[in-house]
Amino acid sequence: MSDVDIAIIGAGPTGLFAAYYAGFRGLSTVVIDTLPEVGGQVTAMYPEKLIFDVGGFPQVLGRDLITNLVEQAAQYNPSYRLGVQAKTLSYADGLPVLGLDDGAELRCGSVIITGGLGSFSPRPLPAAANFSGEGVIFFVPSPVALAGKHVVIVGGGDSAFDWALALADIAASVTLVHRRDKFRAHAATVDKVKALPVRIVVNSQVTKISGGAVVESVELNGEETIPADCVVAALGFTADLGPLAEWGLKLDKRHILVDSTMATNQPRIFAAGDIVEYPGKVRLIATGFGEGATAVNNAAIVIDPAAHLFPGHSSG
Repeated sequence: MSDVDIAIIGAGPTGLFAAYYAGFRGLSTVVIDTLPEVGGQVTAMYPEKLIFDVGGFPQVLGRDLITNLVEQAAQYNPSYRLGVQAKTLSYADGLPVLGLDDGAELRCGSVIITGGLGSFSPRPLPAAANFSGEGVIFFVPSPVALAGKHVVIVGGGDSAFDWALALADIAASVTLVHRRDKFRAHAATVDKVKALPVRIVVNSQVTKISGGAVVESVELNGEETIPADCVVAALGFTADLGPLAEWGLKLDKRHILVDSTMATNQPRIFAAGDIVEYPGKVRLIATGFGEGATAVNNAAIVIDPAAHLFPGHSSG
C-alpha cells in the first residue's frame, strides 16, 4: 500500500489544475485516469478544437490547453497512474483507501474526484449499423486529415458546429445534417457557421451510408444522395459513474452532490468539475478550475487541521 496526500481521480483540465494547486500547497499528489493519456474528454474527443471560454486565452486549442496544464502541474512533480481505474473505496484508521484495478492500493489523506462525465461512450448513428467500412467517426482527432474531403456532420449541438467551423476552410465540402430545425449549439457559433460555405440541412437524417472499404456517399431521408468521404456522428455521449456509483456517494442521477467546499457526503472525499452538482452549477472548464482549487484548499485543512484554508496568492 502506498501513501499520498491527495489522490485525484480524473486527468482532465479540472484534475490537472487541481494537481498543480495541490503541489502549490505542498501536498503529494497522484492523478488516476482510465484513459491512457492525460486530458480527459479534451484529449479523447476534441484535441484540435478551439476553446473560447478559458480565462486569459481569446482562443486555445484543446491539445495546447492540456499541454500547458501538464507543464503547470509539473512544477510540483505529481505522479500519474494512467490506464488504471479506481474501483473501490474503503477506510483504514479514518483515511480513504483506493483499490485500483491493477491490484494496487493507495492510502490517501483525501480524494478529489474530477472525472468529468465519468465513463463515456458515443451515441451510435443508426445508419452506420449496416456499414462495415471505415470513415464513420465520432470526433475529429485531426482536422488536417480531412483536408480536401467531403465531410458530412450529423448533429445539432456544440460539437457538430465546432467541427463544421474547424473544417469549413479545409474540406472539399461540409454538410451538417440535423433532425430538427432548432440547434442546441451556442448561438454565436451557429451564426459563424451559417456565414461559411457549409450546407446546413434541417429536419433531415442520414438514412443510409454507402461505400466499400470506406464511405463514398450518404442518403438523406431516403431521397437525396450526396458524396461523402467521412461521416462525423456528433450525437453526444452517454456516460455513467462506473465503480464510483458503488462508493456510497450522494448522487443526483450521474452527478455527485457537493457542498460549497466541494465536499461529498463521504469523509475526506471531495469532487469538482463537470461530475458535480449543486444549486446554480455551471459546467464550464473555467468553473472547474475554481472548484478544483476550492476542493484542494478544503482538503488541505482536513489533512492538516493546523493548515490555513487560504494559503495566500501564488504570486505573493
